[in-house]
Amino acid sequence: MRIMIAVLSPLPPGSRPEPNRCDAHAILGVVPGRAAGASIPVYLEVGAKRVFACAYDWPGWCRAGKDEASALETLAAYARRYAAVAKEARVPFAVRGHANLTVIERIPGSATTDFGAPAEIASRDTEFLTRKEAERITGLVAAAWVVFDGVVSQAPAELRKGPRGGGRARDPIAAHVLDAEAAYASKLNLRLRAPAYTDRRGVQAFRDEIASVLRAPSDGKPLRERGWPARYAARRIAWHVLDHAWEIEDRSEPIKA
Repeated sequence: MRIMIAVLSPLPPGSRPEPNRCDAHAILGVVPGRAAGASIPVYLEVGAKRVFACAYDWPGWCRAGKDEASALETLAAYARRYAAVAKEARVPFAVRGHANLTVIERIPGSATTDFGAPAEIASRDTEFLTRKEAERITGLVAAAWVVFDGVVSQAPAELRKGPRGGGRARDPIAAHVLDAEAAYASKLNLRLRAPAYTDRRGVQAFRDEIASVLRAPSDGKPLRERGWPARYAARRIAWHVLDHAWEIEDRSEPIKA
């Protein structure tokens, strides 16, 4: 994928200066496309060992690298995979031959960042969330669930072992995703118990409870003390769902006809 990236000059994490534009080949060694498509706002969560690059407006499109350049490169490379989510949500996703990424914020990471999860709340996450925007991001989270279910339904029960996913099989991964979402729901002031993944009605009701909170307009404040604002919750939930969906795809043996 050819990408264009607007990058910030080196500044302390947490700063929000005006971005200075330069094309991607200056930092990634790739040739930019002729036309720079619509700018995609991105923030960087910078840990000691790992950096996450996350697209503000696209819950779940968030990838990591060992440094800023590799995180941005990986984010751009996953645009094709994320397009399936946008298509399912019926949200126009204009990224085709290149991604025009604009880094508008750096925030300091934590031990959780280095462990492998985007754990920090960005400045924009605390801004007012309109009903229209809330409906949009909730639709993308719901689409991530649909994509995950489709991947699970097509995957073999046993997955390849190796560094991409360790030793967990398909069904334990599916159960883990629901267990994590029950914990995430508590950050939204919900008390939910994760259903069995095979209980499709239970899973749908469980997801509907989460979606009902995400869909509401918000003043940007956490939904409970030590909780999460809706924007961040949507991003974290969708990231976790898609990270495991793509893991299952990557670790699946080719499916025979």
